Amino acid sequence: MRATIWTSTAVALVALLLAVPSALAQGDKPKDIVDTAVAAGKFATLAKALHAAGLVETLKGKGPFTVFAPTDEAFAKLPAGTLEALLQNKEELIAVLTYHVVAGEYPAEKVVKLRELKSVQGAPIAVQISDDVKVSGAKVIATDIRASNGIIHVIDAVILPPKPQQANCGTGCCGAK
Repeated sequence: MRATIWTSTAVALVALLLAVPSALAQGDKPKDIVDTAVAAGKFATLAKALHAAGLVETLKGKGPFTVFAPTDEAFAKLPAGTLEALLQNKEELIAVLTYHVVAGEYPAEKVVKLRELKSVQGAPIAVQISDDVKVSGAKVIATDIRASNGIIHVIDAVILPPKPQQANCGTGCCGAK
């Protein structure tokens, strides 16, 4: 019985070793972040938003990038009308999407050692670790999906950048008396 398992394992290993070089010889190259996400089949809304924001080519660029990618289900959790409003406001859409992106490669083992990451949008993404790992309140549900130009971590919610602080209106600067 044990010999059969070892033989089967050895045959599978040899087949894998023979298949990898032939796949590489056929010109198969790793997909970039956008193509990797699209191929996964769970990020159609994210892809649509990236197209609307004009960010596809950026995320197909050299990188490296780390993307905290919300699933279609994550987008569905947004309050009614939020996604449609974002798709109509390119500036705000870009701010939201770039808040999900960090310049550089941050595999899960690095992320869990940090308290925050600086997003491309400029605001920090908070890292919370308890029973789960969360980024700005969204649960990380899959990690370290490799792409040719970075890493994707899948999250269960769309994270929104913090709103800019309003001026202290108690001084009369904005018409307050």
